[in-house]
Amino acid sequence: MSKSKIKRIAINTGGGDAPGLNAVIRAAVVSAEKRGWEVYGIRDGYNGLFLPERYPEGGVIRLTRKNVRGITHLGGTILGTTNKGNPLKYPTKGKGDKWYEKDRSDEILRAFKKMKIDALIAIGGDGSLSIANEFAKKGLRVIGVPKTIDNDLDKTVITFGFDTAVSFATDCIGRLHSTAQAHQRVMVVEVMGRYAGWIALNSGISGTADVILIPEIPYDINKVAAKIKDRDRGHRYFSIVVVAEGAKAIGGSTSVIGKELGRAERLGGIGETVAHQIQDLTGKETRVVVLGHLLRGGAPTTFDRLISLRFGAAAIRALDEGKSGVMVALDPPTVRYVPLADATHRMKTVPPNCDTVLTARDLGISFGD
Repeated sequence: MSKSKIKRIAINTGGGDAPGLNAVIRAAVVSAEKRGWEVYGIRDGYNGLFLPERYPEGGVIRLTRKNVRGITHLGGTILGTTNKGNPLKYPTKGKGDKWYEKDRSDEILRAFKKMKIDALIAIGGDGSLSIANEFAKKGLRVIGVPKTIDNDLDKTVITFGFDTAVSFATDCIGRLHSTAQAHQRVMVVEVMGRYAGWIALNSGISGTADVILIPEIPYDINKVAAKIKDRDRGHRYFSIVVVAEGAKAIGGSTSVIGKELGRAERLGGIGETVAHQIQDLTGKETRVVVLGHLLRGGAPTTFDRLISLRFGAAAIRALDEGKSGVMVALDPPTVRYVPLADATHRMKTVPPNCDTVLTARDLGISFGD
């Protein structure tokens, strides 16, 4: 006999897309149906509830084993997602053309009550799960699933989507070696990650970069240039520099390209800045490759498919066991439950003296410090 007393649940995906989202949805739906529960998917975060007129098929759709069949290998999310629809700070037009942020969370709770939704599975990163935590405080049964290519959620060894992003970035860095060597150029590769350097660090080492710049270790561009000149003296006339989008110089600030109401600031442009500085300091022809949203797309790796399926099934088990206000987390070899408050209270960043950083230093990779 289930401890949950659940008959109907909702699922949504929020924030940036990541490979593995569809696998989580499928696992959750199949596992829920096995228990006799009905599952409904909310379109585009919570916008399916706020803006139902946008969706000809409805802002909330029934999910069944049949319509989630064959989606495990697909990138993106069949429910859609957004990073603009925070119900706690929803962009709302006031008098005239003035916009402000409005707390519409109670509208969500009323809608759930009307639809007889007993619980929510929120799939997202730190922003989405912080929202989920607020709903849990308001009495809604919530289970969070950690999604982000940035791997910056605390209390889980890894988030799904990260392995796919790192694998793709590593492949791209590897491909750039031959063209960089052929033209004796410096190639600067800018990768996503926001304020955490996990993607840059892991792909940079795996792709045998010469310099890796991450937010956690502010850099001196003169030391970066010195590394490149040293390679030239050793008759290695090309260099690969991997830059996290949130990297910053010592005493400098993060490169921000935009900020809109109701969403996080957009980072970017650091690759171009670093490339221009390197060319000025070394005289070497320097090119920039910004991987950007390519890191979010494509089919999930085997690891991401498996961990996504495990997370989706574990989220249903958590509800069945009577849990709420928790996030499923990888603690090898098991998936366990951790409080949402603990998972979202701080960003998981790269420890500057962790084994991976020490490995990079032993391999002669410069962090510009």
